[in-house]
Amino acid sequence: MVDTIFFAGQGLFAFPAWGSVMWPVLWTLIKIVAVVLPLMGCVAYLTLWERKAIGFTQIRLGPNRTGPLGLLQPIADALKLLTKEIILPTAANKPLFLLGPIMTIMPALAAWAVVPFGPEVALANVNAGLLFLMAITSLEVYGVIIAGWGSNSKYAFLGAMRASAQMVSYEIAMGFCLVVVLMVSSSLNMSDIVMGQAKGQFAESGLNFLSWNWLPLFPIFIIYFIAGLAETNRHPFDVVEGESEIVAGHMIEYSGMSFAMFFLAEYANMILVSMLTVVMFLGGWLPPIDSPLFNAIPGWIWLGLKVFVVVTMFIWVRATFPRFRYDQIMRLGWKVFIPATLVWLVVVGLWMQSPWTLWP
Repeated sequence: MVDTIFFAGQGLFAFPAWGSVMWPVLWTLIKIVAVVLPLMGCVAYLTLWERKAIGFTQIRLGPNRTGPLGLLQPIADALKLLTKEIILPTAANKPLFLLGPIMTIMPALAAWAVVPFGPEVALANVNAGLLFLMAITSLEVYGVIIAGWGSNSKYAFLGAMRASAQMVSYEIAMGFCLVVVLMVSSSLNMSDIVMGQAKGQFAESGLNFLSWNWLPLFPIFIIYFIAGLAETNRHPFDVVEGESEIVAGHMIEYSGMSFAMFFLAEYANMILVSMLTVVMFLGGWLPPIDSPLFNAIPGWIWLGLKVFVVVTMFIWVRATFPRFRYDQIMRLGWKVFIPATLVWLVVVGLWMQSPWTLWP
């Protein structure tokens, strides 16, 4: 369907520059808007869902005043932040101070270029999709460092040092998790990784959900999810903005829309990590059971439902667990997760070479 629209657009005007130069550029912009606008809507309403869900866990209602059932609360919050003044501290390094939020939100949005929403439905269905994701998401840490340094505040700098050390530590474990998925999928293409989970003995008998990567790679699945919490600075790994110790971390000096960009980046990263968890371990857009009823539901709805469940797990963790101490976070990353992923990497490698391999 996407290709049909593209070819129809190519033939709109007769002059040569339209079909070869102008229309491909315009088409790419249309696809970017088609991904970013719904993503921003999801980010806005994820903040509402988080407040509602935490409210339910504490036996209260959550936001319920702005609009029916509090549904206009995210719009009210966005308008409030848009109308606030962006205050530049006199001692701050102005170029770096303004670059920080941009460098934080840019990778969170750019990574969506290779995320597949269905068979062959991605902004760029490139063969090095997994490599692109690892490269782009590792840029996130630069925005945090720049914001902490550019603010010229000891609280911001301390928060930035904590955040950068934490993000770098857990990136290694997440990288090894991606390497294991790459090994069993034999492809860096995100669509191929999903389609590889539709093969196998269980898939042939109709139980698709048992042929997804979460079952044979269960330890890697758990490590990836927990490392995702740490990578996005979410509870219980949010010592970066541990209010009782160092106020609001690297964004302490920010206000208005520059603060909102950090906020948007955090929630966009939550959705991105959830989407990657679904694509690599939970079968992407594939239905859990191969039946006429389940197959009639479009793939993007299955994808959305799975991402919603994983994002809700992020919120559930926040509502349940107390905050880690900083040294405990570092110990978990370096002494538990990295050795565990390396061991499982070897186990899966030996498993693939054995007669009992699940991956022909």
